[in-house]
Amino acid sequence: MATPAEERPPTTRDWHTDELPATPQRDFLIPADRWVEAPETVRALGSDLGIDLVAYKRRIGDWLLLRAGPASKSDARYAAVDSKDLARVFTFRLFADGTGEGVGPDGATHARFRLWKEALRDS
Repeated sequence: MATPAEERPPTTRDWHTDELPATPQRDFLIPADRWVEAPETVRALGSDLGIDLVAYKRRIGDWLLLRAGPASKSDARYAAVDSKDLARVFTFRLFADGTGEGVGPDGATHARFRLWKEALRDS
């Protein structure tokens, strides 16, 4: 059985944007604080939710996906950062009741996380 993401040990090295892996890491997590070029908005992604840990998850095309909070139905916020323009960031808020909301790079407001991720993939 896989270790839940929040329970994986954080990496002990710093990562540059071009080194961030395409797929999720199963043995460790990469905190945003270990991503050298991480925008400050991403480092503080969960601060208003009382969440200190922001972790890198994966790439979706040219987008870097990070999350503040647990993956299960709980308060969490995701950020997608354009790896070619780090100032271009879109967020999706997931609420404890399973609902969510976020504007994607297509300019549409998405209520479902899957549709928000598809907008990233398709942009």
